[in-house]
Amino acid sequence: MGLRERKKEQTRRAIEDAAFRLFEERGYSATTVADIAEAADIAPRTFFAYFPSKEAVVFGDFDASFDGLAARLRDREDGETTFEALRAWIGDLIADVQEQDGREAVRHRLICDNEAVASHQRHIMGRFEQLVAESVAVDLGDAPGDLQPKLVAAAAVAALMAMQPEDKSEHKKSVDAEGLAQLDDAFAFLRGGIAALQERRAAAQ
Repeated sequence: MGLRERKKEQTRRAIEDAAFRLFEERGYSATTVADIAEAADIAPRTFFAYFPSKEAVVFGDFDASFDGLAARLRDREDGETTFEALRAWIGDLIADVQEQDGREAVRHRLICDNEAVASHQRHIMGRFEQLVAESVAVDLGDAPGDLQPKLVAAAAVAALMAMQPEDKSEHKKSVDAEGLAQLDDAFAFLRGGIAALQERRAAAQ
């Protein structure tokens, strides 16, 4: 990484650090973009060069996560299903989150307390859902816009969202074995559905 890229990364990190600190101290609604910019020692216009909105700062790691999942699904080994690749990616992601400084717990509280943040999360998960649908379509030999891949992807995202507790006080610092087992059960169910569709289509040919 060159000097310019490192400086940009440092500025981005400073914005995120300042934002989460102020969200904790003042609350989300009481914190303005100008407040975040001042705390990060930048101009407000610089803030918007990195983030399109205050909500986007809460999910500052989204683009990297999205790109990582896209690459993981795109570069699957022959015979590896969408849900095998997705489960492996989630395992790596959880390990990364557990190494963070408690930011995930703050994000969860912000989602529970602020509709604007919750709405932004739904938008983000919609993009993940589309990505999964495109990968499932490859498994089934369908077009990405066909009904079956879209239904499977919607169920997968619903399973992921179900791992997030509705009560902000219930958020854990890490995903426990029970939560992962429930996710594995959901993915096993979805893999079985895909296999059944493939067998039905093969028999119809």
